[in-house]
Amino acid sequence: MMQFGERIAALAAKIQQQRSIIETEEATKNAFIMPFISTILGYDVFDPLEVVPEFTADIGIKKGEKIDYAIVRDGEVQILIECKKSPAGLKYEHASQLYRYFAATNARIAILTNGEVYQFYTDLDAPNKMDSKPFLILDMNDIDETLIPELRKLSRDTFDLDSIISSAEELRYIGEIKRAIAANFQEPTPDWVKFLSTGVYEGQFTQRVRDQFTGLVAKASKQFLGDQVNDRIKAALGEPNVPAISSVELIASVTSKPIVEADLEADDGVDTTLEELEGFHIVRAIVCKDVKANRVAYRDAKSYFAVLLDDNNRKPIARLHFNRTQKYLGVFGPDKVETRIPIQSLDEIYEHAEVLRATVESHMAA
Repeated sequence: MMQFGERIAALAAKIQQQRSIIETEEATKNAFIMPFISTILGYDVFDPLEVVPEFTADIGIKKGEKIDYAIVRDGEVQILIECKKSPAGLKYEHASQLYRYFAATNARIAILTNGEVYQFYTDLDAPNKMDSKPFLILDMNDIDETLIPELRKLSRDTFDLDSIISSAEELRYIGEIKRAIAANFQEPTPDWVKFLSTGVYEGQFTQRVRDQFTGLVAKASKQFLGDQVNDRIKAALGEPNVPAISSVELIASVTSKPIVEADLEADDGVDTTLEELEGFHIVRAIVCKDVKANRVAYRDAKSYFAVLLDDNNRKPIARLHFNRTQKYLGVFGPDKVETRIPIQSLDEIYEHAEVLRATVESHMAA
């Protein structure tokens, strides 16, 4: 039997395969949400004593309103679920029925979902009144593994409402902080720029300085994340964080005029993304079994992101074509002709490890 985390991963894979053909709310329920209730939370969707579809409870002057699903335990409604079609975005306005039903039942947990993103609400701010912000957000397209133990507390076999309610406030604030950090790493706000810059810049923080440091903070943030990814890959491979440099030629190249001039010209409207940097670190991790990691470099251009041996354009290892809806991995044969392979996720780069290593070997033998 699959473990809890494995079941989540399996459903996430199904969502990736089928999301493009799901066009209605009913299709979303059948393909994504009912499997989530049954395989992830463990409730029998065909047993009305556990899962009540189209749950109805008259509220004041509102008659006949229905919530998509109510999950029942020991004869009491514990969880309410409101569904929207995939891939529609979720807004708090979509939770208006949840908000009303929450106050009219004994439910302490409300879920707003489009089958891909699940927003979990409770009543931290006022008793029996649904909060305006979720305490937990599960994105099936980008699963945060730290949330899996908390989600498991809502499953049928290990239902622990008291535990999840007691940790809900911490989960909410940690989630909001993480999302704020992620947003600032992508596009730093003026306050974030000032906060980081005042620690390294001692002069008056004028508008000109703010404008200058906005770009520097964005670039430093991307490099920091890239370094963190690289450190984790090296740790997994048993590589030292500071690779040994034995080539005098490579040491000299650090201050060579062509390299410096190329660096100065590199930032010509080119935006290096975190996804490109992560792809680079994956390629480098693959080939560093055959070559020192410090010999694998990258150059970003407007049309593609190149991974090179010895920072030499004549020694391409791979090209990442990520600036488009369909991503491609460019690989090279002995004739140095590029072949573009469509990929859906960065993990697929590992499937082409053999050809990447063969490319490096051919460059080193030349």
